[in-house]
Amino acid sequence: MQFVQDLGDALARDVLAVQDELGDDRLFEKVARVIGTSSPTLQEAFMTSVRIRLAERRGRAFLAEAIAAKRAGRSAPEAPRPPDSGH
Repeated sequence: MQFVQDLGDALARDVLAVQDELGDDRLFEKVARVIGTSSPTLQEAFMTSVRIRLAERRGRAFLAEAIAAKRAGRSAPEAPRPPDSGH
């Protein structure tokens, strides 16, 4: 349902902005628990949007670090290794 995803994404955007302002890097978890008591469907849409937005932030930070290193004549940062799958 697109409506639920739109609501979850709008809430994620707002929570992450407030989270930065408050300096509480786990505010999204508290909000997820609050909405999960009423709507697990909205909770899942919200958490999906939070995870995507946080991953995008990390990707942009890595990109900024890489270009800054290149411009300063340094080696680019190493990307994290994928977790060992045990195979």
